Amino acid sequence: MDKLLDFTGKVALVTGGSRGLGKAMALALAERGADVVITSRKADACEAVAAEIQAMGRQAMAYGCHVGHWDELGTLVDAAYERFGQIDILINNAGMSPLYDNLTSVSEELFDKVIGVNLKGPFRLMALVGERMAAADGGAIINISSTASLNPSPDSEPYGAAKSGLNALTRSFAFAHGPKVRVNGIAAGPFLTDIAKAWDMPAFEKMAQSRLALQRGGQPQEIVGAALYLASEAAGFTTGTIIRVDGGTP
Repeated sequence: MDKLLDFTGKVALVTGGSRGLGKAMALALAERGADVVITSRKADACEAVAAEIQAMGRQAMAYGCHVGHWDELGTLVDAAYERFGQIDILINNAGMSPLYDNLTSVSEELFDKVIGVNLKGPFRLMALVGERMAAADGGAIINISSTASLNPSPDSEPYGAAKSGLNALTRSFAFAHGPKVRVNGIAAGPFLTDIAKAWDMPAFEKMAQSRLALQRGGQPQEIVGAALYLASEAAGFTTGTIIRVDGGTP
């Protein structure tokens, strides 16, 4: 294994780690030696991924948590440090982009949920974990953003706004927790995860053929290369930036 991508002795916390992009990143880190804390709203789904990681010979901790609930995050972080004594890599991956009929049908409750999961939760985790990282040996924080934060996002306006805020927090926290903690983001394009089950796939495929350079949606494992780079010492001089992994989205 390339030493730059050897995470032996490291501990990663991955939100939304029970499926999709989060699961792919968690398994990739474990395959390269990391112990992993898996968290999402569904504790049983976290347990299943934790079992996969333990089967690799690594340690894993499953923890049910709603990242949009402020008070739950301190308990999550305390539990992770109690179990492992450290967090070296934080991946803020949990997100939600609900469908709605039109803009006036977006309720205050729905808007607040989108902001809570995509922006408020990552802020709180970066504050809690980043402070401890900076006081110890440092670490890497990776925020999973979206191309909806960079381009007009019809039908996902609250989501795009929340992810734009996450981009701003990424740059700000890079300075707040530097120089020992690196903070970066990945602007993900359309990935064919569980969320794609709600898409009109014929319409999506037609759009991809005409608008995406790779003319298709991404597979979860295709986020892994960027995440491993940003988590590793190979990215030692990379912080406060957003990397696009989007299949060539305009």
